[in-house]
Formats: sequence, C-alpha cells, structure tokens
Amino acid sequence: MSTPNTISIVVPAFKAAHLLPRVLPPLIGMRDRGEVLEVIVVDDCSPDDTAKVAEALGATVMKTPRNGGPGVARNLAATVAKGDIMWVVDSDVIAWDDGAEKVRAAFQEPGVKAVFGSYDKTPDGTPWFSRYKNLTHRFYHQTANREASTFWAGCGAVDREFFLRIGGFDVETYKVPSIEDIELGYRIRDNGGRIILDPTLLGKHLKVWSIPGAIRTDIFCRALPWSRLMIARGGVTNDLNTSTAERARAGIALLLLLSLLALPFKLSLWPIVLLLATMAVIVNHSFARFLVQNGGWLFAAGGLLYHQVYYVYSASVFVWCLIEYHLLGKRENIAVDRVIKKY
Repeated sequence: MSTPNTISIVVPAFKAAHLLPRVLPPLIGMRDRGEVLEVIVVDDCSPDDTAKVAEALGATVMKTPRNGGPGVARNLAATVAKGDIMWVVDSDVIAWDDGAEKVRAAFQEPGVKAVFGSYDKTPDGTPWFSRYKNLTHRFYHQTANREASTFWAGCGAVDREFFLRIGGFDVETYKVPSIEDIELGYRIRDNGGRIILDPTLLGKHLKVWSIPGAIRTDIFCRALPWSRLMIARGGVTNDLNTSTAERARAGIALLLLLSLLALPFKLSLWPIVLLLATMAVIVNHSFARFLVQNGGWLFAAGGLLYHQVYYVYSASVFVWCLIEYHLLGKRENIAVDRVIKKY
C-alpha cells in the first residue's frame, strides 16, 4: 500500500468567528504554498458568523445538519476530504507554519496511521491558572512516549482511509464531546496502526481556562469517561497522565491530603505530613522545574500546589469508577472490540 502524502486540514468550529482570523491564516498559507490540498472548516450550526468568516478567509466551508460536536464535524469532513491524510486542528489552536512538513514526515514511517503534537510554550491566556493548565498539557506531551497509545485531536492527523474503515470518532457513545479522540487512539492501535507523538508538531492554544471550568472538564469530560473506558478495556495505559509514575504521584497527593485532614485531630502526625509534602515535591521535580523555566518560582509554586489538588480529584474519580464497575455492576456502553482486519 502506498504511503499517504497529501493532506486535507479539517477545522471543526462552533461559535469561532472571533478565533478564525488568527487560526486560519497559517493554514491557508500552507494551502497556498502547496503544502496541503485544502482547508475545510466545518461549522457546527454556530449562532454567530463562523461560516461567513471562514469563507471570507478562503477556507472551504461545510455545515453539519445539526449541532453534534467536533467529532461529528470531523467525521463529516472525512467523507469528502481529498487528501490521504486528514489533519485536524481545533478552532482555538494556531498551528505552526512547519506543521504540514511534520505531519507528512511522520507518515513516511512504516505502519503509522496517526500522529499528534503538542501545545507550544506561549499559550494565549495570561492568567496564572490558564497558563498552568495549558503548560501542563504541553509538559505531558513533551515528555511522553513517542510511540503513543492514544490520540489527541487538538492538533493531530490520521490516515483518512484507515480512519473511515475503523468507523471514525465514536459520536454515539460520546454524544457530549469528551474523550472520543482517546478512544479513537485505542482503536487505531487495536487495528494494527502506529500512533506517533511528535513534540515538535506545535500549536498555540487560545483557550483561557478558569478553575471551575477546568475542574468540570477534568472530571466530567476526562477522568470519568477515560477511567470507565480503561476499566472496561481491562487495564490502565502506561502513558501521558495515566502512566505508572503519574499514578504513584497521585497516590502521594491523596495520602498528603488525608494526613492534612487528620492533623488537627492528632498533631503528632506532623512528621508524616512533612514527609509526604517533601515526597510530593521530589517526585514532581521535573514538572516543577518545567514550571519554573516557563513562569518563575512563584508561578511554579502555585502550579505545583494546584497539581496536587488535580491528582486528588482525578484519582478519586478513578477509584469511584472501579467501585461502580466491580461492586455496583455498572457497565458503560463502550465499544472496546471494534477491530478490523489489519493491513
């Protein structure tokens, strides 16, 4: 089978009229330079001028029949895209100019069916928490295994024919956008495809995070569905923020919280609290150093402190999912066996 080499860029967009003037020009530039075949913006029934703005900027515009989320939009574009490779870029991500070159190079390797990248180190949001959130995402993607076991659709590409053959994004199980890209990654691997994480395939994230919004997303759109999927599949992947090391760090953070809650009732526990706090700093030294390099000591201190809170609620969600699966008998309707013949 010939190696895929032509690229269609797909941008799912909902209420993105204010973002597209920044997101589309680099992509249109790649098209005009002949690096990609086309730039398709799929307007997911936006109530604003998303479609008009995209068309005015030179993109090919499609519309979903009804609002269904980015997975529906990407699936629709895959049926009409002309390229061998479908490179999906979120409507709040500015892809770097060398992206097409990086994508095409990844698919030259034998067996590669998908590649994804990372956020750059200068996210758009300036509040400390938004910077922490976007830089944390970058940290995990910069330090993860090159041979990935999941997929990320913020700035990632797939072999379009292979994508269609395995059914695209599962928008029936995940009617609310959440981990449909992670689940797709599992199916790509299950069906014999390689997934490459290229940390040099970069994009600038324009999203500005708030603490309440991040907690809701982390719990309801990430931790809950991802934990249920991993449990249903029979194991936790040793990659990204579910690696063995990450699970150990989460355990330390949980013990630290429990010891702090017990401390007012038994002051003699203070050496244990101090020990656990020291351990939390030590086991997160790489992450702490990364935060210092990208924001200074005060930024790193705030980020590392919040990160322990993140570990606690993420680990708690996973424990709850184990209880509901094994003790309460709750089974999610998750497709874990959609395998096609390898080719």
